[in-house]
Amino acid sequence: MPIYAYACHDCGLQKDVMQKISDAPLSTCPECGKESFSKQLTAAGFQLKGNGYYATDFKNSGKPKAECAPCASAGSCPVASGNA
Repeated sequence: MPIYAYACHDCGLQKDVMQKISDAPLSTCPECGKESFSKQLTAAGFQLKGNGYYATDFKNSGKPKAECAPCASAGSCPVASGNA
């Protein structure tokens, strides 16, 4: 169930409310009772859970990196060592 941020424009109460998506938005402030309680625009938050979302989806597939031409012919990397 999503959590929505609400704020009262009269008394300043700010509250997070867990509601179904199909529920009507709240309008009555639980603190002052006035009809000035409204949803706030907030950034969506989410959390990646489990054992390695990135490790399984974006990890190298175990293939060795292709060597550049100077590395293959020299047996070491002259590019990386600055000798090229």
